[in-house]
Amino acid sequence: MTVIKEIKAREILDSRGNPTVETKIILDNGKETVASIPSGESLGRYEAVELRDGDPKRYDGLGVLKAVANVNQIMAPKIIGQEPTQQKQLDELLIALDGTENKSKLGANAILSVSQAICEAGALAKNQPLYQYVNQLFFGVEKPSKLFMPVPTFNLINGGKHGAGNLEFQEFHIIPASGKAYYQSLEMAEEIYHTVEKVLIRHGAVHSVGDEGGFAPNLFTNMDAFEVMVEAIRESGHEFRNDVFLGLDVAASHFYKNGRYSIRDRTQALEAHELIEYYRELCLAYPLLLLEDPLHEDDWQGWNKLSSQLDKTIIVGDDLLCTNPKRIEKAIKEKSCRAILVKPNQIGTISETLNVINLARQAGWKVIVSHRSGETNDDFIADFAVGVQADFTKFGAPARGERVAKYNRLLEIESELATKHE
Repeated sequence: MTVIKEIKAREILDSRGNPTVETKIILDNGKETVASIPSGESLGRYEAVELRDGDPKRYDGLGVLKAVANVNQIMAPKIIGQEPTQQKQLDELLIALDGTENKSKLGANAILSVSQAICEAGALAKNQPLYQYVNQLFFGVEKPSKLFMPVPTFNLINGGKHGAGNLEFQEFHIIPASGKAYYQSLEMAEEIYHTVEKVLIRHGAVHSVGDEGGFAPNLFTNMDAFEVMVEAIRESGHEFRNDVFLGLDVAASHFYKNGRYSIRDRTQALEAHELIEYYRELCLAYPLLLLEDPLHEDDWQGWNKLSSQLDKTIIVGDDLLCTNPKRIEKAIKEKSCRAILVKPNQIGTISETLNVINLARQAGWKVIVSHRSGETNDDFIADFAVGVQADFTKFGAPARGERVAKYNRLLEIESELATKHE
């Protein structure tokens, strides 16, 4: 029996230069693992709460020394000596130690760092690849059936809170055809990514990058971003709507005010039904495979209407759902969307995240496992996506170290799976 010997958390920096929590677990057999937790910029109102110090003299109040202390002084004494393979029981212990509905006492960042590290340690204790161990946790079987690679979505243009005040819509994606091998999808995405830069330079547009590695150009309208991407797809030798498709994360709550939506594509602010009509026009011009957070996170009626009208586009809930089972159950009942964006730090433990994915699967939804805009070089989320057999991954642009770490790990997993299947 392998047990946890030591737990130690510390404060590190994420990809935006903000503090976050890193937790190391050492097992009694000498093996160790480290989990570092990402942070979002575009936060849903119903997410679990990150604990920040609020000390203006350190990191503009964004320090996480309190969260680190909660790991070292409150959680660690209860977890040391336990078997790391008891994920559900240990997660329930962490939840009980916090005692709040939104993890606000100990902090979702602190709790998830321990929960994730426990998951990684469980895989070490069983001497299994992490993705295989996650698959076992999710499906409850020792030997999984043939695992497949999720389809990657690549964020090539950044706007909203991830850009530079350039566009209202937050993320413009390309999505490779599902029939492609993962390594082929990554190769194609890189070719298109670099061609987007060339197209922007040729048009005299800014080609600096945003939080997630996508370009943040100074375009006149959101629609112009799609034109740039389609141009890049064709120039790079690929066929739009055959080799590659388009997706969009609107993050509409970001530009919603007083019941209306303000976008540069229209001279006047739009009501929900007018924005829905805009999306209908958009999908006629640039058929979207995925459309994420198209409306305000509490406009349940609007979500239902849009989902029923855009039946050929997969409507994805992120801010609407926040990886929260209560929100998901309501969305299933209201027929608000057809896919969920899964972010473990929105709910706070691995077990709760697995439960959320199970709810989505039972409803027949697609599952998209996602990073956050404030990332670390941790590649756990890549193994997690394969383990739960997600339909898609969302890890940002195929650039910047914290994004590439995930893509490179997927390459490694694909190679391992190919060897096992030979």
